[in-house]
Amino acid sequence: MPVETDTELRNVLEQKTVAVVGCSSTPGKDAHEIPKYLQSQGYEIVPVNPTADEVLGRPAYDSLSEVEEDIDIVDVFRPSAEVAGIVDEALERDDVAVIWLQLGIHDDEAVDRAETAGLRVVQDRCMKPEHRRLIASA
Repeated sequence: MPVETDTELRNVLEQKTVAVVGCSSTPGKDAHEIPKYLQSQGYEIVPVNPTADEVLGRPAYDSLSEVEEDIDIVDVFRPSAEVAGIVDEALERDDVAVIWLQLGIHDDEAVDRAETAGLRVVQDRCMKPEHRRLIASA
C-alpha cells in the first residue's frame, strides 16, 4: 500500500539523495523548480534527462540505470505510461528505497511490483509541498 500517513512521509523525506527522472533544465517548469527547491533544502539531486548535459549544476544521466551515485528516492516527472520501465530500472538497483510519483502520475501494477520488492511508494503527491508541510515548518 502506498505511503499515506504523515509519519511515513516524514520518514521518506529524511532520505537525502533523489534521482529526478525527467528533471528539466527549463526554469519555470515543475520538473525544474521542485528539484531546485529540494536542492536548496539540502537534498542531493541527481538529474536523469537524456536531452540535457547538465541540470542544476549537476551532470545529467541518460537513464536511471546509468546513475553512478547511490540513490535513496526515485522522483518521477514522466508520464504514467513510462512508470513501469522506470520502476523496472529502479528494481535492478540495490540502493533505491522509495519510488515517488508526482501529482497525476499513476501505475498501479508498477506500484505493486515495487512494493512487492520491498520499496516504499508515494503516489500522486509532490515532494515540495510535502517537505514544506512536514519538514520545513517543523
